Amino acid sequence: MQEYHSDKFMSRKTNDFPHFLIVQIIVYNISVKKSTATLRIKGFVQGVFFRASTKETADSLGLTGWVRNMPDGSVEALFEGDSSRVKEAVRWCNTGPPGAKVKNIDEIWGEHFGEFDTFDIRYGY
Repeated sequence: MQEYHSDKFMSRKTNDFPHFLIVQIIVYNISVKKSTATLRIKGFVQGVFFRASTKETADSLGLTGWVRNMPDGSVEALFEGDSSRVKEAVRWCNTGPPGAKVKNIDEIWGEHFGEFDTFDIRYGY
């Protein structure tokens, strides 16, 4: 079997190239930390398009989960996905849409289970 040296591979002559080349592809497994945050958002948060705006925010960040109005006048939301994007959604909820007046947010953080495929507005409790 003929040996191929680096100077031969630099040549443009087709007969200097081997009939096949073995290429090793290294794939790096970069794991992205994922998490879940459940929020109870209190203040003037109903009747100001909080749910619809939360859905738009979650969709734009590629998050899954849900948002719903609660009978006590608060809004509850669950975000799943990349931890940094979940944190961004939580930051957004601290202000909410125009017209909202967020007074307090209770946060519960947990493991990501991949339970949801989309982000939905839920109706009912």
